Formats: sequence, structure tokens, C-alpha cells
Amino acid sequence: MIILYLALLLGGISLFALSYVAQFRIARLMRARYLQHWKIIAEPDHGKASGFRTWIRLQHALRSPALPALADSDIDRWQRIWRYSPWLGWSCWFGALAMRLWLH
Repeated sequence: MIILYLALLLGGISLFALSYVAQFRIARLMRARYLQHWKIIAEPDHGKASGFRTWIRLQHALRSPALPALADSDIDRWQRIWRYSPWLGWSCWFGALAMRLWLH
């Protein structure tokens, strides 16, 4: 049982890390394949560009229907990973918590 508990904890951490990595992969693919679209995300209409502002604008793009409209299978795959891996990570952690509560 302890192995399952630890596997759920590590699985949750891995899935959360994967959702973080997916954002960077999408940004890299956008810069490489769709530079004009990436400039819309990276360059603000007004004010100074910063990493935080770019990250916020990328979050908006990830939630919008704009990326699936590109019909790029790699970007679509990473967007699905970004969308569903936190949910699976929370499921793993809640499963580990349930195991801990029921076994004690």
C-alpha cells in the first residue's frame, strides 16, 4: 500500500510539472512555426513587455479557441496535456489523501 501511496504522490508531482513544461513547449512551437501569431502574444499593445505579461497573455491564448484554429497537431497535443494534466495531478493527490485517511 505504501508503494501505491508514494506512486500517487509522485504521479501528481509529475503531472503538475508536465503541465508547466507544456506551456514552454507551446511557446517554443509558436515561436518556431507561427512567429506572427507569437508576436501577438509576446508584444503588448501598450506598455513594456515583461516575462509575466507574456505568461499572462499566453494563458489567455491557451484558453481561447485561437490555438486549435492553427490545426497544428503538436500544439494541440501540448495544449491537451496543459489542460488535463493538472486535473489528473489533483486526482492523484486526492487519491493519496483518501488512502491516508482510510488506512489510519
